[in-house]
Amino acid sequence: MAIPEHIRELRAAVGSQHLLWIPGVNAVVVDEADRVLLQRRTEDGAWSVLSGILDPGEEPAAGIVREVREETGVQVIPEAITSVTVSPPVTHGNGDRAQYLEVCFRCRPIGGKARVNDDESLEVGWFPLDALPPLGDRCLLRIKHALNPSGAWFAWM
Repeated sequence: MAIPEHIRELRAAVGSQHLLWIPGVNAVVVDEADRVLLQRRTEDGAWSVLSGILDPGEEPAAGIVREVREETGVQVIPEAITSVTVSPPVTHGNGDRAQYLEVCFRCRPIGGKARVNDDESLEVGWFPLDALPPLGDRCLLRIKHALNPSGAWFAWM
């Protein structure tokens, strides 16, 4: 997984063991056939919705459009924020510790063909809702929230 330059600079200053608070974005991309675009991540081999780290000053919606295009070749339009969550603390394979503010968008594809488009994915593909590959609980919740028309989900207690 490529480490953004601004994160490298922070790590050079504070080291790996310091827990960094990082803004991130997630996308539940749903096509006209109600299929969800997923990736199997290089980092751990797990299937997941698309996600990434925002660049300094980048708007979250612009960031998720960039991330989906970079990782899958699919162009999307963000339609709604569907959840805002905080990840548990994570220790990455290189020892870096982080915790993520996660803004999740429901997105609609408008072009491109799903493919492995960078080194962050082993596979990408469209999956019907009744035939999803094995997914973690947090990923399943993102999909559930994205399909709920009642608005964004967030924890407040």
